Parts: sequence; C-alpha cells; structure tokens
Amino acid sequence: MEEKKEQMEGRGEKVETSPEIEKEVMRQWEILSRGTVEIVPEEEFLQKLRRSIKEKKPLRVKLGLDPSAPDIHIGHTVVLQKLKQFQDLGHQVQLVIGDFTGRIGDPTGKSETRKQLSEEEVKRNAETYVRQFGKILDTNRIELHFNSTWLAPLTFADVVTLASKTTVARMLERDDFQKRYTNEQPISIHEFFYPLMQGYDSVALHSDVELGGTDQKFNLLMGRHLQKEYGGEPQVVIMTPLLEGLDGEKKMSKSLGNYIGIDEAPNQIYGKAMSIPDALMVKYFELATDLPLEEFKAIKAGLESGEIHPRDGKMKLAYTLVRMFHGEEAAKEAEEYFRTVFQERKLPDEMEEREISASQLKEGKMGILALLTALKMVPSNAEARRMVQQGAVRINEEKVDGITAEVQVEDGMIVQVGKRKFVRIKRVP
Repeated sequence: MEEKKEQMEGRGEKVETSPEIEKEVMRQWEILSRGTVEIVPEEEFLQKLRRSIKEKKPLRVKLGLDPSAPDIHIGHTVVLQKLKQFQDLGHQVQLVIGDFTGRIGDPTGKSETRKQLSEEEVKRNAETYVRQFGKILDTNRIELHFNSTWLAPLTFADVVTLASKTTVARMLERDDFQKRYTNEQPISIHEFFYPLMQGYDSVALHSDVELGGTDQKFNLLMGRHLQKEYGGEPQVVIMTPLLEGLDGEKKMSKSLGNYIGIDEAPNQIYGKAMSIPDALMVKYFELATDLPLEEFKAIKAGLESGEIHPRDGKMKLAYTLVRMFHGEEAAKEAEEYFRTVFQERKLPDEMEEREISASQLKEGKMGILALLTALKMVPSNAEARRMVQQGAVRINEEKVDGITAEVQVEDGMIVQVGKRKFVRIKRVP
C-alpha cells in the first residue's frame, strides 16, 4: 500500500509541451528506459524530462555507492552504464560515495548485522572506486560527493527529527528485516538508519532521479518519501536488473567466482566473456556494454534469427568489454590472442615465467597438485585436484591424467590450467 502511495504522490504540475519537445522526450525515454526493471513513477519521469528539455535545465541524477569492497565487476557496471546514458544526454550526474553510510554497511539481503568499516578502510576503498568509475563515466563532468559532508554535521536533534519521518512498522516491511525479526535474529538500531541516511542524501542534493538495482528498492523509495517530508519535490526511482554471473544462474559475485572484473587483464576479460552462456548474451549486450541502441537492436535480431552465430556474437561481446575497460588496441590484441591460443590451439608467444627451485623437488620431480599450488596457478590443493580431474591441466600441451601424477620439472616447461592460464617454468638452484 505504501509503495502504491509512493507511486501516486508528487507528480507536480503538467508541463506545456510541443511536438519538438515530445520528440526529444521520446528519444530520451527510449534510451533511458532500455534495460530497466521499473521506473517509479513513469509519468512523473516523463514530466521531469519535458521540463528539463523545455527549460534547458539538466536533471540531477544520483547514484550512491558504499565503498564496502575495492574492486568493481561488470555486474556493478549495469547501473553505471545507465548513469552514463544520462550523462551523454546532457544531464548532471551526482555520484555519492557513501563514506559515512559505509561505516554501517547496507543491511540489504543480510541475515546478520554487518561489521562496521573503519574510516581508513572506507577511504581506501573509495579511492579505488573513483578510479574505476573513470573507466565508464567522464569524471570531469560529474558532481562527486562524500555523504559525510552533510551527515557528519547532523546534531542528535537532527537525527531524532530524521528518525521521526518514518515508523518501525515501515522498516519491518523490508524482507530482510522482517525475516530476521520473525526468526528472532538481532537487528541493531543503527541498521534502521541506513535507508534513512541514503534517503537523506537525496534531500541534501535535491536529486531529480536516483538509480539503483532492484535489491535497493526500499532504500530508493525512502529517498522519495524523505524529500516529500522535508518539503521538496520527490525524485523518480529507476531500477536496473541484477546481472547473472558466468555460471548463468546466480548473481555475479566475486565470492562465487562467477565474475568479470573491470580491472582484470584484457586476455582474462576476453576469455571469461567467451564462457558466458549463449542464453545470456543479449542481456550482457544490453546491460553491460556501451553499444548504441541501434547496434544493440541489430545484434539482438541477428542472434535471435540465427544470422549471427553465437560464437561470433560472443566474440563481439568480449571485444566490446575489453575495449570499454582497456581501449581499442588492447581489445584487438586480446582477440588475436584468443584466436591464436584457443581457436588455432597454439601456445601464446608471451607468458608469465615463474621459478621452481631444486630444493622444492625430490629427484627433480614434484606431484602435480603441489606443482600447481607452488606456481600459484590455483588457490588451493582442492582446486588443483578439481582441475586435474576435469582434464583441464596440461604439461607441454599433454593432458595430465591423474591427481597422483609426478612431474619431471624442467627448465622452460609450460604448464597450462584451464583455457586461459599459462606459465613457463624457470628452474633455479
């Protein structure tokens, strides 16, 4: 009921329009609504676009991210790509680094209270995020904010006033809080302040639009609610979908290992992209690339009709992702590397060299599992065992048959794990 009320209130006066304004509104709508799950409310967003175009005044578009982890993968970039579309259309980006809210941590989807980050951790992670944002956004044309600017100075009286703007009952409408309450799991009072503080960011910045994933819906709508409570015009909320990882099933996550990091090496990004399930290709093109709308539509139609072979489509996707994060030249080199190593099954001309000392060997030999871990090609013996059992380990292009294999370690020997990892051994005394 509350959600429906949020969608109906705050529409404001209708903007006088013209055929020229409507044409531009529809052009921007087609771009900005692409790949979204929900816009709350749609008519209000159209009104904001009309007013923006008529008055030649950019919309203030906010994205808030807590620096709780230092590395971005392409699942994170779905919402950043949407933000870039707003930027390309001339709207004003408000990028909010949650250096204050990050000390609490977003409780969304968590079954227990999150550990609070230290000020040093938050600052370090924020610096990494800002650098990585620059691979997608024009950082010279954004307003960069740290929400400690307006949250830290609040007095206790201000906090009490903020807390009075909503109810405990409404907080418990959130699925994660409700489940924890029902299961008699603890909910710390400070966790209730997270959505309040995120919503207050929109009050402080007078945001017209806020972007976020579907898992952020409660927090995003809180921004609308608080803006009205403080006498402002409520923002429109635009939600983007969550991107499945390389396994094609679960949300992309570093902890699940099904991710593509934007700071990974070009060959790594290209190779991982080639392992994306065919069924997810169109979704990746739509949500994770910067391809123009017409080019995306042509690729989608070609894949669906069979005119574009899935392998060729995937190579286009892989090339695009590398080009976005490392540049055109790196994308060309990664494509050539893939063709040489995987399609033509040749060894790469260049590969990393790692040392094995005589003291590590017994009569010049080492067990295959120990060798893989010593070369740091796998994180553990368990992973080494799994890769060997899957037939994914080769020595000088010959498949290793069993986990008990003893390898005669020689200088210049090439060890391969999976499709993308190659190491040349250098024997040292």
